[in-house]
Amino acid sequence: MKKIKVYTKTGDDGTTSLFSGKRVAKHHIKIKAYGSIDELNSWLGWIRDQNIAPERKDEIIKIQKDLMIISSQLANDGVELGIVPVGQNEVTLLAEYIDKMTDSLPPLKNFVIPGGHTLVSSTHLARSVCRRAERIITELNDNEPIDSVLIFYINRLSDYLFTLSRKLSFDLAVKEEKWIPARKK
Repeated sequence: MKKIKVYTKTGDDGTTSLFSGKRVAKHHIKIKAYGSIDELNSWLGWIRDQNIAPERKDEIIKIQKDLMIISSQLANDGVELGIVPVGQNEVTLLAEYIDKMTDSLPPLKNFVIPGGHTLVSSTHLARSVCRRAERIITELNDNEPIDSVLIFYINRLSDYLFTLSRKLSFDLAVKEEKWIPARKK
């Protein structure tokens, strides 16, 4: 089996290659999009490595695999990848994960202030990175249309991460800090 080198030196000039071989700046919108997905995937790996329910670990590894595909889809510029793209089934599965967790949680009546436990805070960080990825992907879509399912997926994933943060708070018996703004008199 041929070994893949980690370094190629081809990016030393501030450019990188898309799947077609086309060179683009490392700050190109496509690179920002899949770079944000890579960052999100790393946060999910950190969360998965913690002491969480096996069911959550299974969900997260499935999501991480989906994110690898999404990164490939975002890096693609017209080359046949030979992989099954993320589709509506994956979006539906995220909604099922959310619904299952929500069934065991108290109703949400206020915004929640992130924190209470490092694992909960890390999940909120992942959610924030997911939202940033969504903003970049929608900006990319304005410039170069992408499969709309990717936008649906990332939007639903941020919902999943919010719900996961609540579920982890619940499982860890951490009080959720509700945001209740003072009202003008």
